[in-house]
Amino acid sequence: MDSRLQLPITEVKGIGEKLAAHLNELGLFTVEDLLFYFPYRYDSYEVKPLTELAHDEKATIEGQLIADPVVQFYGKKKSRLTMNLQVENFAVKAVMFNRAFAKKQLNAGETVTVTGKWDQHRLQITVSQFKKGSAKSQEPIQPVYTLKESVTLVTLRKVIKAAIDEYLEDINEILPEDYVLSYKLPARRQALRQMHYPESRVMLKHAKRRFIYEEFLLFQLKMQLLRKLQREATSGNAQQYNNDTLTDFVQSFPFELTGAQKRSLAGILKDMKSPYRMNRLLQGDVGSGKTAVAAISLYASITAGKQGALMVPTEILAEQHYESLTSLFKDRAKIVLLTGSVKGKKRKEILEQIKNHHVDIIIGTHALIQDDVEFSDLGFVIVDEQHRFGVNQRRSLRDKGLHPDVLFMTATPIPRTLAITAFGDMDVSVIDEMPAGRKPVETYWVKGELTDRVLSFIQKEIQKGHQAYVICPLIEESEQLEVQDAIDLYHKLAEIYEPHITVGLMHGRLGNEEKEEVMKQFAANEIQILVSTTVVEVGVNVPNATLMVVHDAERFGLSQLHQLRGRVGRGAEQSYCVLLADPKNEVGKERMRIMTETTDGFELSEQDLKLRGPGDFFGRKQSGMPEFKVGDMVHDYRALETARQDAAEIISNDLLYQDERFREILHLIEEDENIAGKVLD
Repeated sequence: MDSRLQLPITEVKGIGEKLAAHLNELGLFTVEDLLFYFPYRYDSYEVKPLTELAHDEKATIEGQLIADPVVQFYGKKKSRLTMNLQVENFAVKAVMFNRAFAKKQLNAGETVTVTGKWDQHRLQITVSQFKKGSAKSQEPIQPVYTLKESVTLVTLRKVIKAAIDEYLEDINEILPEDYVLSYKLPARRQALRQMHYPESRVMLKHAKRRFIYEEFLLFQLKMQLLRKLQREATSGNAQQYNNDTLTDFVQSFPFELTGAQKRSLAGILKDMKSPYRMNRLLQGDVGSGKTAVAAISLYASITAGKQGALMVPTEILAEQHYESLTSLFKDRAKIVLLTGSVKGKKRKEILEQIKNHHVDIIIGTHALIQDDVEFSDLGFVIVDEQHRFGVNQRRSLRDKGLHPDVLFMTATPIPRTLAITAFGDMDVSVIDEMPAGRKPVETYWVKGELTDRVLSFIQKEIQKGHQAYVICPLIEESEQLEVQDAIDLYHKLAEIYEPHITVGLMHGRLGNEEKEEVMKQFAANEIQILVSTTVVEVGVNVPNATLMVVHDAERFGLSQLHQLRGRVGRGAEQSYCVLLADPKNEVGKERMRIMTETTDGFELSEQDLKLRGPGDFFGRKQSGMPEFKVGDMVHDYRALETARQDAAEIISNDLLYQDERFREILHLIEEDENIAGKVLD
């Protein structure tokens, strides 16, 4: 099977030991690595009309020299050559640095072709390459690869060309013929050559289309196969909960569940009854009632004789969940709180109770997965704000219980496109309607600073007995600056409002206990205005807060602004969000406009995706967001959907192992260590 492709790169003509070592730094070890090291962009020497050239982009221009070039010398060996070209009906200025020799080669009246950075405003080009004569003989499209200092572009192009010349025939088609035909995709070999040396823009487009689909299909097949293997690896996991007791519990709630809550719950309970381990993501906007669904699910597990755990990112959130679940459950369940600050004798007692099953529900931070915590019979685990937990933390939690059902919850409304991709090995439930009686938060965009109008608006709300948040952005480059900003604002507001109104301050430099203390004072209305950096983003519930003012709002993404806005509007009163922003670019203005027009988190997240791309949804690294070579999940979401449907059909009909057409794909999938590892996980 493809053995020649696995040869070391030193087998390729022109690669010796030294160059091989440099190529290894780029992650290139085998012939196959080299063949599939695709360019990240292409330099095109097509001559376009001036009106089509983009400012500050690389461009190629062909024109006639109006006069002989002029050279100025300055400093040692430094020179600047200027020439004026007649291009269409315009005079274009071309500037070249440190190439005085070119003056002898170029004369008035001659045609010359120059490539370089185009300045739209000054009709000027800064030249990086030139040649006499017209552009016709230039190679039209040149590949540009990601490089390290030790390897030049010329060298890399040369060795990749050598690899293609010698080994292209070893590339096998991996897609079934009927797929290639029905999607009108080029053959794999032909597409590979076009990716490196495109004959035209059209051929390149088709080659990319081919590899985007192939990449997405492989990814989706792996995800869905993992899901199947995981499910089959954990049979005997059924939880026989008591339906009547559960119904009584739901009827004891002071409110009626929404249709979306009922639908999500049905999916969760079905998973619990099934013999396979649950692996489900519950998405719901801030305030949509995920906690109620979590409580009912935990109770189902208790009635099946199991223990349940709820893991959250911060101590204050753990405390809030503890309080709200204790009041929901009353004496139906024994609940304990286990966080890092529970120490000594008390901790010992709680650990003993957990081990002996004297406790039904354990709520805590990642302290829950430390080695000294032993569960008696852990049946159900809920992880809140799951993208804040690393993969290893989730795994160690699974290793503790037998094979608990796992439900991940997030209030970040992740667009469907991303959810099905990033969490392709999960089932996804969405709570997409708000409980009755919740008034949408009215949002206003105010240009500039805290004006008198905004200050008196804050005062009015507080005179009604309400509270307000004032948020400063995190300035990543400088914690100093960010804390300073918050402190300055705090002093400014304290000067205006105190002594009648108490202003509090919270920022990242405070220790956990100090933060907890401030939050407690705010929750108890001892502080009326809380000036804070974005530490309030996750989950803290203060129903009396009705106003959210965000400073420099243009520094936040839509999802973050939406999360902040979700801190207010949690009681029966009308709430407001005021965005102070002076965005300099169109994207910023668009963001503010969208915020004032919609309070639907999913709608916002789709818009955010278009404006920002997927990276920000998952916090760059540990998110498990796949890195694709050619595909872009946002831009190519249609291909992603198609690949997902195809993969689902292949896996559910067991074609991967039984149908000869998928033999090549199966080989590739089996090489993935995750597939091997997951069966054991």
